[in-house]
Amino acid sequence: MSPSNVATTDTLKQAGKVIAVHINYPSRAAERGRTPEQPSYFLKPGSSLALTGGIVERPAGCELLGFEGEIALIIGKTARRVSIEDAWSYVGGVTASNDLGVYDLRWADKGSNLRSKGGDGFTPVGPAILNAADVDPAALRVRTWVNGTLAQDDTTADLLFPFAQLVADLSQLLTLEPGDMILTGTPAGASVAVPGDVLEIEVDVPGTDKTTGRLTTTVTEGTTALATFGAQPKIDDKQREEAWGSAEKAGLAPQDSQEPASALTPELKAKLESVATATLSSQMRARGLNNVSIDGLTGTKAGRKVVGTARTLRFVPNREDLFKSHGGGYNAQKRAIDSVRDGEILVMEARGEKGTGTLGDILALRALHNGAAGIITDGGVRDYSTVASFDLPVYCANPHPAVLGRKHIPWDTDITIACGGATIQPGDIIVADDDGIVVIPPAIAEELVQACIVQEHQEEFIAEMVKAGHGVDGLYPMNAAWKEKYEAWAAEQA
Repeated sequence: MSPSNVATTDTLKQAGKVIAVHINYPSRAAERGRTPEQPSYFLKPGSSLALTGGIVERPAGCELLGFEGEIALIIGKTARRVSIEDAWSYVGGVTASNDLGVYDLRWADKGSNLRSKGGDGFTPVGPAILNAADVDPAALRVRTWVNGTLAQDDTTADLLFPFAQLVADLSQLLTLEPGDMILTGTPAGASVAVPGDVLEIEVDVPGTDKTTGRLTTTVTEGTTALATFGAQPKIDDKQREEAWGSAEKAGLAPQDSQEPASALTPELKAKLESVATATLSSQMRARGLNNVSIDGLTGTKAGRKVVGTARTLRFVPNREDLFKSHGGGYNAQKRAIDSVRDGEILVMEARGEKGTGTLGDILALRALHNGAAGIITDGGVRDYSTVASFDLPVYCANPHPAVLGRKHIPWDTDITIACGGATIQPGDIIVADDDGIVVIPPAIAEELVQACIVQEHQEEFIAEMVKAGHGVDGLYPMNAAWKEKYEAWAAEQA
């Protein structure tokens, strides 16, 4: 097939199959809170296809018509059991599409999406078709506008499943024929359209004149009720939240989190920031905790006190066959960076391996954007000078120019790990300053910091006495006589 440069009714008629991918963009995976290990698909009927400039009905009685801007691949020649290396040559054209669907009917056809995604006009495509041979499938951009306001904007540079993999994968069990279409997933920002909204989607190659133009669809309100002998619209707040993209966008009060509240309250954080790691270390030692310091690392921000809750990432030694399956795409490292949140510290287990980087400037920038309090790795850091320039404290063994694949495979996240000779669990409280990094079990944090405050107050008194010329014998630590003098001094300070 050699597609024309404009989608026409003939284009729609040639589409014997319309296959859609569930989740393929890292941004969408993060938004949904789940990342598939393999691509999964559903079919849309050919009768759902429509051209630009048309209208789509939100079915009568339905509330949640979701839009999803996507890139559609048009198969150019018969593909059966093709390899990933050859798969792109079987794609004839690339165009814009909108994977519309009503969340109100998702319950009725779990898995197939037939009624929720298969309505007439629910798959507009076009207007122009780019020749696949003229574009790099990893250099495309898809954008969506709602009433002129940009709602989605992402590229194909870092897909979970590259386009060639989708074509090759599907061809293993079914024959892809000329004209068949593959909708390749939507990025973050998909949401709900209401009657009167104008939806526009464009696929282009940034920096060039290659573009599909804007695929335009206007939403109208259906007037014919669904027959009572079939499934009826049914929604709840969970569906509203998924359709809109968040509880806030759906106008709902945030749902109670299923995860326990962090032990690091603002009040506790302020107290921990007021005491030195040296004091914390001595108080933990007094409680029998001797192996709670992350050793051998250097920070990028001298003089900065860092307090946060631990998130964890583990690297295992590189093995080429395992790196092939776990090292590419949206791997554990990228998932950890993408999911770290405000006030959290990502701690990486790199086995003390200094011969490669475990973090670079792009991922550090993403962690900074997400509000991370810091990053700790007992391995190397690439792009060190750039990373050090960010307003993000990073602790590492050393700079190193090599990528992590030289020594590591990113394996798993949010598990118990070892870093710099210490054991760290997700949710542990991390405190770092120029003296070092300590790991605090959350259960003892409040009692521990209160003891540290008392200790530092006592040491302030001791320092004053030493400055006044007193010897340290009996003063440091204080004997009964000095304790009595301290109590009197403390009363005066109150």
